[in-house]
Amino acid sequence: MNLKTPFDGMTLSNPLMPASGPLVGDLEKLLFMRDDAGCGAVVTKTISTKLPTIPKPCIKAGKNHVMNSELWSEHALEDWTESFLPNFKKNNDRPLIVSVGYSKADMETLIPTLDAFADAFEVSTHYVGTDLSVIAATVKTIRAHTDKPVYMKISPHLPDPEGFAKAIKEAGANGVVAINSLGPTLNINIAQRRIEYGAEDGFAWTTGPLIKNLALGVVYKIKQAEPDLNVIGVGGIQSADDIIEFLLAGASAVQMLSGALLKGKQLYKKIIDDLPAALDKYGFSSVQEVIDTDLQNDVTYTDELPELIKERCIECMLCVKTCPYFAIEFKERIMFDAEKCFSCGHCVSICPTNAITMLGKGLGG
Repeated sequence: MNLKTPFDGMTLSNPLMPASGPLVGDLEKLLFMRDDAGCGAVVTKTISTKLPTIPKPCIKAGKNHVMNSELWSEHALEDWTESFLPNFKKNNDRPLIVSVGYSKADMETLIPTLDAFADAFEVSTHYVGTDLSVIAATVKTIRAHTDKPVYMKISPHLPDPEGFAKAIKEAGANGVVAINSLGPTLNINIAQRRIEYGAEDGFAWTTGPLIKNLALGVVYKIKQAEPDLNVIGVGGIQSADDIIEFLLAGASAVQMLSGALLKGKQLYKKIIDDLPAALDKYGFSSVQEVIDTDLQNDVTYTDELPELIKERCIECMLCVKTCPYFAIEFKERIMFDAEKCFSCGHCVSICPTNAITMLGKGLGG
């Protein structure tokens, strides 16, 4: 199975890389991502011109998300240029994407200093604001100091992803990393009547499976609006199937961080090992075939009554309890009321045994 994904002059042996954050914050961690995890490319923690003041504790895992107030690299620029990066590059055999932030003025220092080590740059816009002219000016400054690929990381609070994509493309960027963490978000400890894991303003930022569908939507929007831009998808990935979804939405590669914080750092290697079988399961012969596939959107507006696959039904009554139209009841078996049913599909999606189908709409079965 061919897992390679080439774009912008780089060739990744597989489409998975780490997302910028605590798991890529020094040489030991970068080497782990390359040698133990086997990632197709490696991304650094975001490097800036000044050291952050990081609240402690700063990372909290939930069932389907991670909240953090960690900020950018706790190591000085000199640590990166004099130790971490030159030692990593000595025997490196895959693309290294250097993450930098945040302002136009920072780029004047960071890009020339880091250019010798980078195969590409990822630029976080988290603290830049929503003014596209400011973001475009930042891209132009970066482009004046490097001919390496540049990927601007979009924050989900930006109201116009298509406009963002157009602005950075015209300014000289090669693509988008979509998306950054969601926020600001708040975590409250009821018993102690206080905010937990937040910065001085009380807020933290949320990542993980919770934001996956938002990330998929932004990737798709950007790729539809600017098909010439390459998109690196990030947000909620924790399986080989998730990678395939992002590739179908328009991504050329993906990044993961929170999945490893929730399930363990071995998840990188597991996903890469699982990817060939997942591709084969869905009838793909390569990663590139997934990327080249046109995602269908067959919207229908006609009603269709759900059907029960009786042998799968365990009579848990979840569909009865949760139907928003009161259209399901149990009379010796699950029954659907044609007059009340709205064909919304909720029962299909919530059934734990896939015992309900709407075959005309391709749901269940």
